[in-house]
Amino acid sequence: MGELRDRLLATLGELTLPQLRAFWAARHPLVWALALTIGVVGAFAILGFRLGIGYVQWLWLGNSSENLVGTLAGFRAPWVVVAGPTLGGLVVGLIIWKFIKERRAHGISDVIEAGALHRADISLRAGLVSAITSGVSIGCGASVGREGPAVHLGATVAAFLDRKFSLSPAARRVLLASGAAAAVSASFNAPIAGVLFAHEVILGHFALSAFVPTVLAAVAATLITRVWLGDFPAFILPEQHIASYWEFPAFALLGVVCGLVAVCFHLTVMTADWSARRYTMPLWLRPALGGLVVGMMALTVPQVLGVGYEATNLAIKESYGLGWLLILLVAKTVATAISLASRFGGGVFSPSLYIGAMAGGAFGIIAGSAVPDYASSYGVYALLGMGAVAGAILGAPISTALIVFELTGGYELTIALLLSVSIASMIMQALLGKSFFDWQLSQRGVFLGEGSHLRIVRTWTVRDFMTKLTPQETAEPPELFDRPHLIPSDTLEMALRTLDEGGYTRLAVLDKRDGGLLLGWVDQVQALAAYNKALIEANVEEHK
Repeated sequence: MGELRDRLLATLGELTLPQLRAFWAARHPLVWALALTIGVVGAFAILGFRLGIGYVQWLWLGNSSENLVGTLAGFRAPWVVVAGPTLGGLVVGLIIWKFIKERRAHGISDVIEAGALHRADISLRAGLVSAITSGVSIGCGASVGREGPAVHLGATVAAFLDRKFSLSPAARRVLLASGAAAAVSASFNAPIAGVLFAHEVILGHFALSAFVPTVLAAVAATLITRVWLGDFPAFILPEQHIASYWEFPAFALLGVVCGLVAVCFHLTVMTADWSARRYTMPLWLRPALGGLVVGMMALTVPQVLGVGYEATNLAIKESYGLGWLLILLVAKTVATAISLASRFGGGVFSPSLYIGAMAGGAFGIIAGSAVPDYASSYGVYALLGMGAVAGAILGAPISTALIVFELTGGYELTIALLLSVSIASMIMQALLGKSFFDWQLSQRGVFLGEGSHLRIVRTWTVRDFMTKLTPQETAEPPELFDRPHLIPSDTLEMALRTLDEGGYTRLAVLDKRDGGLLLGWVDQVQALAAYNKALIEANVEEHK
């Protein structure tokens, strides 16, 4: 018996000890502890961000509630409605002009870029200034959402907390995603969606090693938010149900319509951005001018201001007629495009929910009038439209569907929502081929949707894999004098192409493009080995 026990213990040790050593060497316990800390700190950061938005709104409306329309209904002075976005835009313009190098507030696309290209590093100063810019933008009534700035703020917290621990780039990316998961969870009281958003949008994979940290951060952030604000969904739904399974063709058609609405929204934002870039004006004046236009629109359609949760709620509760739904759909699209083109800080998730609710509601009214015996209430279609338009615009159908579930508590409509969301996303992919975040990144010359192999050759630089000159090697080898040379900032793609075009096996690395000090050299075999190593690391990170 003792011999059997010893054999079992030995076998168990052989199986588990190597795994435990690898687990400890990968520093998973530290990553988990940091993820939990990021969730806690990130939750309080998001709560502070929301309080800041409310304070800015209180300065011009005397009320910090997100339900702007009810607040504005008490005003009889139109100048107050116009002055808020205009003066707020002036403040935003001055902040961008003076304190932000990129001359724009940061958002989700910057988090994606940081994870892919910048070793998951985000400047604390840039993150805080961007959060202030976005808080002023949303508080003064700009037609933008708070989810983009919230995700960037959560990622900023993550980058700051993990900076001192010398973690691997893969681990830092996981923690960056954990910050995003905490932000979504705290902002929307949606922990499941926060986790899936972090994987689907920020990481681009669902590796098990990243799952635990993102869950820890999301759960911690949600618990703190629920203690602080209470446990209730952002939208309060009336009783909703599907009238008949014969409606599913209508839900599929709704997906097509919402996909086209998402495409139109995206094109409107692109057109407004392109138009704004064509006209030269002082940068600090641009948001003020955009705020003036949005404020003038709000005199007639006050529902365009802010994140728009009140109007979205009213659409779900079937408080609008067909004509008003269409007016709000067009007005919010235009107001959001103007706000973003004017450099107000903010995201597009809340506006896309709003636009989707109006499009879905309008579709539901038309469908109900065509086949009244088989149609659900138009509030059902408004809810489905929210998910379909938002999923198509963000390029995140899975997490968007779950966000809608958790925002509304409407789990009964799961199958119909998944159908509409998937078809709308397919329409967007077929017509434009990229999400809103992909478009934002492409504006900066960053293309991440083409696979890890292209990302690696375009982001790895010569300094990452060159052989540096030793103190004993002070002169360039004579055989390299008549060849092209590289500089440390050249990409791996450029190095491989230069080596291949000339049939070279080695190139010198100088400190200047037009000649200078010899820093080292790059071998073709060395460059290919670096490429293969990076491919293997990316594959392991995405599947382990």
